[in-house]
This record gives sequence, structure tokens and C-alpha cells, in this order.
Amino acid sequence: MTETGAQETITTGIAGFDDVLCGGLIPNRVYLVEGDPGAGKTTLALQFLLEGVRRHEPTMFVTLSESKEELRSSAASHGWNLDGIHILEVIPSEESLTPDARYTMFHPSEVELAETTKTVLAEARRINPTRLVFDSLSELRLLAEHPLRYRRQVLALKQHFTRHQQTVLFIDDRTGPDNDMQLYSIAHGVISLDSVVAEYGALRRRLQVRKLRGCSYREGFHDFVIRKGGLQVFPRLVAAEHRTLFAPESIPSGIAQLDQLLGGGLAKGTSTLLMGPSGCGKSTLATQYVTAGAERGEKSAFFLFDESVSTLLERSAGLGMDIQPLAESGMVKLRQVDPAELSPGEFSHLVRQAVEVDGASMIVVDSLTGYLNAMPSDRMLTLHLHELLTYLGQRGVTTLLILTQHGFLGDTEGIDASYLADTVVLLRYFEAVGEIRQAISVVKKRTGQHERTIRELKLLQGISVGEPIVSFHGILTGIPELVGNAAAELGTLSRGDASAQ
Repeated sequence: MTETGAQETITTGIAGFDDVLCGGLIPNRVYLVEGDPGAGKTTLALQFLLEGVRRHEPTMFVTLSESKEELRSSAASHGWNLDGIHILEVIPSEESLTPDARYTMFHPSEVELAETTKTVLAEARRINPTRLVFDSLSELRLLAEHPLRYRRQVLALKQHFTRHQQTVLFIDDRTGPDNDMQLYSIAHGVISLDSVVAEYGALRRRLQVRKLRGCSYREGFHDFVIRKGGLQVFPRLVAAEHRTLFAPESIPSGIAQLDQLLGGGLAKGTSTLLMGPSGCGKSTLATQYVTAGAERGEKSAFFLFDESVSTLLERSAGLGMDIQPLAESGMVKLRQVDPAELSPGEFSHLVRQAVEVDGASMIVVDSLTGYLNAMPSDRMLTLHLHELLTYLGQRGVTTLLILTQHGFLGDTEGIDASYLADTVVLLRYFEAVGEIRQAISVVKKRTGQHERTIRELKLLQGISVGEPIVSFHGILTGIPELVGNAAAELGTLSRGDASAQ
């Protein structure tokens, strides 16, 4: 973030964008909004003017390429009414197509450019708008033809608008020559909109403030979407800006043996990675923590990437953990996510809403595998996740990440996210006495001591964690070998650890 002294700003009316601008735009200045066709430039500009209308300010939209009808049609798709915006349409008429309309003594650029500029300035003086949008500079560039004439014309417009205390957005669609930095030097601020075609899924859009004289702003790329109602910007998450003080506390699971395995429970404000093959009980463990937290009056948020909400509810009810009443009461927020339609910035925004608006003290991501695999082209996704976990930790939120490993026995190939988490809980299948069983162990805990033992995990009517298994070795390989008093151990396993029920 660039730091300067406090300045008076005006809001843009775009959700999240004012946060990127640290309050808004400095009034009475000229800003360049650039981007490829379809990036959202006109939509952003209309939202900026509609915010002015809402504040009872005179506003004006100068269009050199689209007609009034086209603008109103685009606005109607968002549910907007442009009656409060004065639209000046300066586009060639049908008469310009006739042979008699051709210029003979003067070059067309000299005549049409002068007439266009004269028309715009005359109407601006008459309306005297507080906010003005000029769409687009590419048309002015074509009319000028020569770079010197074009630069002088833009400078003249800038001087006129700033002298009359008008805040202006110049829109440019990047049709000029490559590396043409003339507009960058003229404008007080430069806002770039990009669109990236993903290998699969929806188009990804991002915004960057490349220049903003005299005020603070958040640097870097910020994801945004265009939906009915306009742009919604998701400011890049900076964990260092969200530090809060909270007392150290252990988060119990409601199962004594599991808490004992974890050295007393999970530490508040830490992240835990539940690793293991498919179907070994990772989501069920997370659900147990959520229901135990609800009994203590603590809210949670469950983000589902791999299964539907109905499947989670049905499976949990079958194991004696009915979370549907908790979801209906608002104690647990269940959110099914389609990662092919989601950007990392939007996901961070959803998590922040769950924490800051809904008051969730526990976040479950089920699963991390589905989230990461759905966005293979986002090379900085791991950094996004690291920043998100740091933010949650500094807010005192306990996070459970579920990672499905490859293969029935949990091969370690694929994504290695274990270094991101404070605690790693490993679940495994193993074969014993002609049965496929499940084992649970803690392989890492940064915040304190934990058991080094391996215990058996049973999923019946709830979760049962047995005593440490001492007569087997090689359990994590999936094919253990009996050692010591095998009969005693087999007897314990066959009884299902009734004492731990």
C-alpha cells in the first residue's frame, strides 16, 4: 500500500473498489480507465456516475462510439435507470456516408476533431457536471491521427475539466500502439482492467491501480466479477492489516481420546490439516468439531467443494451428528462452492464475510483438494491460501482443511500443503484380522505437545477413538505386522474398544 497524507475523496459506488482506493478518488482530477473490450470499463464508469446521481450531483456521459440506446440497454441489463445522467452522443451521422459529405480542402481529422472537441466542451460548460465520463479515447486517437495532435487534444480536455472542478474518467480500450505511455503521464491516476481466459470455467477478471497521484491505494491485482448490479471488487487480502488480540485457548472436540491424542485439543487461531484417502473420516471429524463448537455457542462456516450440502446433511445424520438444525438456526453456515466459477480473491471474500459479518469462529474447507485442483493455472494460489490462513489465525479463527490423498492407502503424491498448517492429523486405512480398519495419528503440532501414538478410529453412531495400538507396527503402510502379545491386541480390537464409546 502506498502511504500519503489524508485527502478528501469521493466514493465510486463500486463494492470493494473504494477499499482498494483507500476511500475513493480525489475529486477534480482526471483518471484513465483502460482495458480490453469486454473487460468492464463502461460498466465501471456508469456505476461511478450513478453514485453521483445518488448523491444529487450533476453527471455527464460523453459517448463517441455507442449510441444512447445501446448504453441504456446495457444499463437495463443491470437494473439501472440512466435518467439522472446527461448523455452526450457524438457519433457520425448517416449523412457522413454520402459522397457530398467528403472534405476536399481540409483533412477530415482537422475538421472532425475540432468539431468533436467543441461540442464536448460546450455541453460540459452548459451542464457543469461534477462527474464526467469520456468514452472513448480510442475514437479521439483515430480522429487526431497524429500523436502530437492527439496528445495536445487530451491535454486541452484535461486542463478544461480540472479548471472547472470536474472529476473525469477517460476510457481507453488499448487500441493504440504498444507501450504508448502518453496517457499514463497525463492522467492523475490509471486503473487497468484485465480478463484472463482460464483453462476451464468462467472468465477471470482482475483490476489493478497502476498509478494514483497524491493518495494511498492497495497495490497489486484484485479479482472482480461483473454480475447483475455491476462490478464487485474483491480487494487483495493483506493479513497484516487484521491483527486482533485474543486469549490462548484449547478447542475441544467433544471426544476425550481425540483431545488426548492432540495434547488437549486444537489451539485457538490455528489451522489443522486433516489428511487421508477418500472415505476415511476426514469430513466426519470436521463435522464433530463443528457440532461440538455449536454446543458451546460458537458459530462455524463449512465450505463444500467436493460434495453437496444435502449429501453432507444425510451423511452426518446417519452418524448421529444432525447438523441440519444448526444450519437452520444459523449456528453453522453451509456453503456449496463451484470452484470453476470462483476466483481466489472471491473465495477469500466469502471467508472474510463468514468471519466478520456472520461471526464464525471456525472455518472448514472441504476439501482443499477440490479447490486447488480446480484452478491449476493460478500459480500463486498457494500464496493466496497462506495469506488467508494467516488472516484467520490473527483473527483467532480455528481452521480445518481437508486434503484427500491419492490412492486407497494415501499416497503422498500430489499437492503438499502440510507446511501451511499448524497441525497435521493423518488418517489411514489398514488391514487387520481380515478387516479394513482406520487409524488416526497426529504427525505435527506447532503449538504444543501431542501424542506420538497411533489409535484406531471407528465411525459408527458417532466417532470412537480407541486406545493406542501397541501390538502392531507398519500400520501407516496399510499392512501391519503383529508384535508382542497378539492375542491381547486382537481381543481389544475385536471388542471395538467399548470403553472408548
